[in-house]
Amino acid sequence: MNKKIEIMILTIMCFVLTIAIMIQINTVKNNGTTIGLSQTESNLKTQVLRMKEKYENQYQELEKAEKELERVRQVATNNNTELLQIQDKIKKYNLIIGNTDIKGTGVTVTLKDGETAINSSLDTDNLIIHAENVLAVVNELKNAGAEAIAINGQRMVNTTAIPCDGNVIVVNGSKVSTPIVITAIGYPELLTTLNRPGGTLERFTSLGKNVEMKKYTSVKIPKYAGVMTFKYAKTIN
Repeated sequence: MNKKIEIMILTIMCFVLTIAIMIQINTVKNNGTTIGLSQTESNLKTQVLRMKEKYENQYQELEKAEKELERVRQVATNNNTELLQIQDKIKKYNLIIGNTDIKGTGVTVTLKDGETAINSSLDTDNLIIHAENVLAVVNELKNAGAEAIAINGQRMVNTTAIPCDGNVIVVNGSKVSTPIVITAIGYPELLTTLNRPGGTLERFTSLGKNVEMKKYTSVKIPKYAGVMTFKYAKTIN
């Protein structure tokens, strides 16, 4: 075979082999990246699940400790008028600060995003339930004499804020999504003034949001599940 032809064939073979090696290297590199990302995601999920399990276990321990403390109080206050009065005060203050489960007459207000297909002529943003909408309802319920309020099971206390995290509403550090169910304990006839003509709920409806209010002879509101901390407030001796 002609030397030139042999050299040409050898050159072509080297070129093809080089391309094949480069493709193989890139494939291995991409697979390694994908595996690395999957492993990282798996590790993060595992850590989240462990933290959640740890929190739930600690919360259960706290509830057991509270029950045991209540049992000890009951034993200690038997036939002791002064201690009984102290215990009544503790229960009263726990009620005020939201540290106990409660029930009573009240209402629920359910807020849901409007249907885009049905209200295609309306501004899409008006159909969505925003944090300020929830806050408006909460403020009106407070003004109507609500003694306790919860949002999707999250008890409101004096430190509760209702900010937005992107498009998500946050209550007590927990993300809540629609439907937003606001439960309030109080005198139902006063609380339902929120549904008056020209009021907040009617305005929401006119914007295309879905709103529903119901009265109940008994609703339940859970205790505040977080921990209250005061950075700036101090007692005066």
